[in-house]
Amino acid sequence: MAGDSRETASSRGRALLAIAGLSVAAAVLAVVAVTPALAVGGMAATSSISLFEKLPGYLEITDLAQKTNLYATLDNGDPYLLASFFDQDREEVDWQNVSQYAKDAAVAGEDPRFYEHGGIDIQGTLRAALVSVAGGDIQGGSSITQQYVKNVRVQQAVATAKTPEEEDAAVEAAIQQTPDRKLKEMRLAIGVEKKYTKNQILLGYLNIAFFGGRVYGIESAANYYFRTSAAKLTLEQAAALIAIVNNPEKFRLDKPDSAANGADNGYAHTLSRRDYILDKMLEYDKITKEQHDEAVATAIAPVITEPSTGCTSAGGSAYFCDYVYWTIRNDEAFGATEAERLNLLKRGGLDVFTTIDLDLQGTAEAAMTELIPRTAPGIDVGASSVSVEVGTGRVLEMTQNKQFSDDPEVLTNPEYSAVNYNTDGDYGGSAGFQPGSTYKIFTLGEWIKEGHSLNEYVNAYRRSDWGTFNDSCLGPQSDPSWSPRNDEGGGGGTWTALYNTQNSENTGFVAMAKQLDLCGIRQTAEAFGVHRADGDPLQQGPASILGTNEVAPVTMAAAFAAVAANGKVCKPIVIDRVLRHGKEIPVPSAGCAQKVDARITSAMAYAMQRVMSGGTGSASDGRTEPHSPMIGKTGTTDEAEATWMSGASTRVATTVGVYNASGHVNLRDTYFNGTQAAVIRHQIWPRIMSTANARYPGGEFADPDGSTLVTVMADVPDVRGKSIAEAEQLIENAGFGFIDGGARDSELPAGQVAGTDPSGSAPRGSLITAYTSNGALVIVPSVGGDAEGAAKTLRDAGFAVKLTEQATTDAKAVGTVLSMDPPSGSAVPPGSTITLVVGKAAPAPEPTPTPTATGDD
Repeated sequence: MAGDSRETASSRGRALLAIAGLSVAAAVLAVVAVTPALAVGGMAATSSISLFEKLPGYLEITDLAQKTNLYATLDNGDPYLLASFFDQDREEVDWQNVSQYAKDAAVAGEDPRFYEHGGIDIQGTLRAALVSVAGGDIQGGSSITQQYVKNVRVQQAVATAKTPEEEDAAVEAAIQQTPDRKLKEMRLAIGVEKKYTKNQILLGYLNIAFFGGRVYGIESAANYYFRTSAAKLTLEQAAALIAIVNNPEKFRLDKPDSAANGADNGYAHTLSRRDYILDKMLEYDKITKEQHDEAVATAIAPVITEPSTGCTSAGGSAYFCDYVYWTIRNDEAFGATEAERLNLLKRGGLDVFTTIDLDLQGTAEAAMTELIPRTAPGIDVGASSVSVEVGTGRVLEMTQNKQFSDDPEVLTNPEYSAVNYNTDGDYGGSAGFQPGSTYKIFTLGEWIKEGHSLNEYVNAYRRSDWGTFNDSCLGPQSDPSWSPRNDEGGGGGTWTALYNTQNSENTGFVAMAKQLDLCGIRQTAEAFGVHRADGDPLQQGPASILGTNEVAPVTMAAAFAAVAANGKVCKPIVIDRVLRHGKEIPVPSAGCAQKVDARITSAMAYAMQRVMSGGTGSASDGRTEPHSPMIGKTGTTDEAEATWMSGASTRVATTVGVYNASGHVNLRDTYFNGTQAAVIRHQIWPRIMSTANARYPGGEFADPDGSTLVTVMADVPDVRGKSIAEAEQLIENAGFGFIDGGARDSELPAGQVAGTDPSGSAPRGSLITAYTSNGALVIVPSVGGDAEGAAKTLRDAGFAVKLTEQATTDAKAVGTVLSMDPPSGSAVPPGSTITLVVGKAAPAPEPTPTPTATGDD
């Protein structure tokens, strides 16, 4: 009984408040009944009118919250909806796109005198006051204009809230059932009627009305409840929707299991209200008796079409969609604060036209789904692909092996992820992945920048100072324990920069980097737009040249696109244009600019084409059809935990990776469907680039500057007589590689350098072999003159002597040494035979016979 007493007291209290408030309203209504214009004019004859006039009389009608739609653009130019974002599922429509049935149902059911009053329905308000006093519940009695005012104020309250709690409080204040609110709404309704036409007010009401759940506006309600548009609503559908507006939670049609208003009882509450509206439409001659009876006889049959918000509706394009979402959320082009940007995204009604190419996306999705599992025993497998248009930065496709979801319950399934493997951490991505040897292209770029040639040799043999490098930013760096090896094994060689690139030789790039500046290599990478995915500065230690910085795949694709664009660097973008209320608004720019000299990138491209035609990228290049000229670079991290294929035509750049999303499993020991995981990149990449080549045919890359291809010659130092250590230093200081060729026969003291091969001049950076003397040779002394004296000198020096004679007509040369073999100064083994050629008198010539005279006489 106590509960009943409190309820009775509460009802009486509300009734007294209603009487007090409506006593003011009654005085106002008497004036309003004359004319709405006078009600705000000079007829303030009573204190009630004076009080009413002091209330705000102007309501600013701001934009309604509308969903943002993300579109792809088809080849024929038509938009294709990818996803929508909204707090309120609403899509505004204009007057001609609303069924006349819906307009008539709203007026007949909610405000029959709408076209007659000036914003306040006097009869309805007085009736509501009497019912409220008699029954203890405050009744509505609001005109369509008043309801519109109330809904506008609710929307404005929601728009200013920053938290769900603030939103709830603001809505409660805006809809609080008090006489004061009623009076304010009445005053504002009169102002609205002065500024807008009746049709404008009715359309605004239909676009703003709440239809239960997250559904707002007649267009979204038509789609949600009946899978149709506001323009195509039938009579019975229109009446059912307007029935919902009266009490959305009571009359909504999306709870078929409801005992009070569900499928089993034909949605009894809504049916009753619908038929009431149909009766009113007949009463006010909006429909015929036949139309009425047919509609009343029609059961309510909702076809619920769930509106999806967010990227889960984008299917395989969900990660691309997520990148768009984070772009809008992060970029100041869409607002000064994150709160403003999110509000614009979810309430601003944007039409966002994205860069995605659905054909290329479809190819990438199919390849990823076919070749990489979402989960696999013993490994947290990850894989991704991303393609960027050369010269624009437009992202054309973005896929990964996991399905997308941001639902915590769904994410307990390892086949799903909310992490975008392709992007930076601030854009929904992971902390990035080591790109391995694909990062070597930045050392190559710095090599060319510093004046070196692709055909310049480096000594790529592993040696003791392998971890010592120049660094103009941080000072010399040294890591004695660092000693990388080549993937194919072996200790190294003397290779050109071109060979090192084509075959991805680790020791070759270490040797190149040792002639460069680690800070310069980092700065060259940054010039190509490369940055760490976690936002930290790029590391520039010795290991960084082999790709240990964690970088987002989309960043690497954009860098390869910059090589293909002759040094024009563009930030990746995913939005082409955005419309708001039909007008374009600014969007993030790719900021394309010439950041790297074309002389550098043309040489890089020359070398990177060799990677594809006959190097480590040929497995991808050979599978690409139709074919365009390609540049590329492969990458494999330590223990093959990640494998990459990055490359480009002159139109499209693509990066494909297969890796451990977490953990440390060797992909060369892992197989998917019988194929080694480490080589699957060479199956995904060519499929994507085949479609890219068909849709964006590429051309020839720019020819390299001749200076980047020359074989640079240099003088080989003369190190004869030096110690082997001195020789090594002199040869390496001259820019050559050094090899100790061991000992060889020489007249020099044992241990001294006997000579080099080659000597004189050789290609800079090539290998020079130095040989030390074993002291095994002696010098043939210089002899001459008297043959007997010369022979004695040689015998005394330990040589054997062999004498031979040679006739001479020079009397002075008889008995002297004409020549010797080997000659004086030659280095020969001790005891060698020296042949002396001694002059002897030539025999006298025979006398010439005297001629005898002959004749006929």
